[in-house]
Amino acid sequence: MARTRFPADRGLTARMLTTVFLIGLLYAVFVTVLLAVHLTVAFVVVIALVIGFVQYFYSDKIALYSMGGKVVTREQAPALHGVVDRLVALADMPKPVVAVAQSDIPNAFATGRNQKHAVVCVTSGLLRRLDEPEIEAVLAHELSHVAHRDVAVMTIASFLGIMAGLLTRVFYWSGLFGGFGGGNRNNNQGGGNQTAMIELAMVLVSAVVYAVSFVLVRTLSRYRELAADRSGAILIGQPALLAQALVKVSGEMARIPTRDLRGAEHFNAFYFVPALAPGVSLSTLFATHPPLQKRLDQLAKLDAQMHHGAA
Repeated sequence: MARTRFPADRGLTARMLTTVFLIGLLYAVFVTVLLAVHLTVAFVVVIALVIGFVQYFYSDKIALYSMGGKVVTREQAPALHGVVDRLVALADMPKPVVAVAQSDIPNAFATGRNQKHAVVCVTSGLLRRLDEPEIEAVLAHELSHVAHRDVAVMTIASFLGIMAGLLTRVFYWSGLFGGFGGGNRNNNQGGGNQTAMIELAMVLVSAVVYAVSFVLVRTLSRYRELAADRSGAILIGQPALLAQALVKVSGEMARIPTRDLRGAEHFNAFYFVPALAPGVSLSTLFATHPPLQKRLDQLAKLDAQMHHGAA
């Protein structure tokens, strides 16, 4: 990892390594189970590998396309480029691609497999609602994700879940052994029941693997947001400013129509602040971000250490 002036976070590094190790161990168990039942899933594995390859090497382009982000030049967005220029100079890191998404949801995200292949994107709603220092604080948070490479680790960690989810759907719908739908034709044959049991077992194993990888990724996701808050606040030297931006964005999020928030919920793992619709949903039960108050408490403590402590 190329060094920057973003402070290193040993807790984040340890959690990323642990997550990758556990995901790798889970992957090994998963493959062992597939081999134990003499299951030939080469075609599905190849598809999963292609998906993983594309997701890793083209995650920035996929994210931009999915969220409607458009790359903007310095002439098109001089103020935004100016903010990014100041931050990358301060952090001593390569400048990422700068983009804007035409969305009223006030948010921002950064993605990319490394510092040389990264993109930072803000929504038009964020640009309208925050002043320039607050935007700088938000982008310091986002660039911290790039510097720490936690986006790349999240992509790797998500791969097994993608593979397991794909296999679950294939086992259920494609009928590799005649399928659940076609299994009725074999019920009167000797191997029919055994085949159905194998199919059911593989669906259950794939579902368990997906669930475990999902929990691991969510756990890492919540911690990495706290790490980015810390690093971004330290880089600009103003934890209170980042806290101010967090409060403002969270408050403005409540003004967004519920339908728009629900449409954006599946992008929450990328966002600076999650787009959560009122009520209880899977997004609230399996949060990608720590509670707002926890983030504010951390920033308040950091602000006291940096300013009042110094006095």
